[in-house]
Amino acid sequence: MTGAHLPLLVALVIAYLAGSIPSAYLAGKLRGVDLTKHGSGNLGAPHVARVLGAPPGIAVFSVDVAKGLLPVILLPPYIETTHRMLVALALGVVAILGHVRSAFLGWRAGGKGVATATGVFLGLAWLPTLIAFGVWILVFATSGYVSLASLMGAIALPAALAFTGSSFTDPIFLASIVIAVFVFYTHRANIGRLRRGEENRFNVWRRARGAAGEPGGAR
Repeated sequence: MTGAHLPLLVALVIAYLAGSIPSAYLAGKLRGVDLTKHGSGNLGAPHVARVLGAPPGIAVFSVDVAKGLLPVILLPPYIETTHRMLVALALGVVAILGHVRSAFLGWRAGGKGVATATGVFLGLAWLPTLIAFGVWILVFATSGYVSLASLMGAIALPAALAFTGSSFTDPIFLASIVIAVFVFYTHRANIGRLRRGEENRFNVWRRARGAAGEPGGAR
């Protein structure tokens, strides 16, 4: 415990604002591009990579992970509580909500929360998160579908938590189930396109200047 104390409500606001940093939107503006007017307008790292190329997409992904990771590892030591894990989870949840509904963008839809959720769980349970991320990489590498990789990663996280010793009643395991449901909800349109065979495969090395005009592009 540190000498300074931070009220929980203040910490939650800080976490929400951290999650709200519109990294994808800012990356587009730095290149003179309004990403909300390209393709689906989604403000996630995959959309950045489609429109601007791989390096900006990787940079945005890294920032989005940090938006979830930093609040859960930096803020709890300043909060006086006997329920450190629950507090950290709460901070992570509001960071994810900030990413999905950014205060800096008028609370309109941002990204789908996968990268920020990865950061949250990386701070809380690094090994299961790395296992789930490995599943993401494997599915993406073999299928080319970012959405399918995200869905399989969301399923893999609670499985990895259980495999590494988490009880089904542990708060972090229950939170991973909630996040998995949330990821499936935010990807519901992608699931429909996958079932119809209409989802676009992702070419990470292609700068998709023309993606805005492609059916189903840049989601």
